[in-house]
Amino acid sequence: MEALIDLNADLGEGIGDDLAMLEIVTSASIACGGHAGNEQTMRAAIKGALANSVRIGAHPGFEDPDNFGRRRLDLPFETVRSQVLAQIARLASVAAEEGASIAYLKLHGALANMAAENEALSRAIFAGVAERYSGIAILALAASAQEKAAQELGLPIIAEAYADRAYTPDGLLADRNLPGSVLEDTASVVAQCLRLAEHGEIVAIDGTVFQSSARSICLHGDTPGAIGHARAVRNALKTRGLM
Repeated sequence: MEALIDLNADLGEGIGDDLAMLEIVTSASIACGGHAGNEQTMRAAIKGALANSVRIGAHPGFEDPDNFGRRRLDLPFETVRSQVLAQIARLASVAAEEGASIAYLKLHGALANMAAENEALSRAIFAGVAERYSGIAILALAASAQEKAAQELGLPIIAEAYADRAYTPDGLLADRNLPGSVLEDTASVVAQCLRLAEHGEIVAIDGTVFQSSARSICLHGDTPGAIGHARAVRNALKTRGLM
């Protein structure tokens, strides 16, 4: 029997309907004030997660809110690590006040893509995180450099795939500027999730098929029709006993 699927969403970013999404997902990756978010949005997301028994994760990225953390920045690894640790600390402080704890880390945007390609960058970030936050898991793109770095450091790993994003044949996310890089049709989103959940397969943007070990699926809150996509995915997985 297939392992059950975890549904995660990036929340606390000031876009989308967080409260509705928290009734659907099982994990919430909460923005920590880098690319988006502040104490108010963090607290609201944490309270919503607790009310719905949703696992809480930190979602740090480049401290570049003007570009929503989606612009690649060439910074020293030490600077990136410091930014990530500072953002996690912000969320951890609010979480502690609400009687909650952070279960995992998920990098955001351009930083996540760069770390998925660069094992040294991932290792620099994750080593700092592991030193300060014992037992924290890494939610990362399956078969990426992030996953490899976390494995080498002995960190718990949650392998992830995306419900509404297209992939390159090597298993990385297709550039958002490419046509078709974001799936906007609910049927296509559900089909991608079911194929992954039932067969461990993803169809790349060029039509090739590759294997994926991911058992956590990300539902983006800023995709058009996001809540409808999310409900449809959850219902389809539940119907098949995969959640």
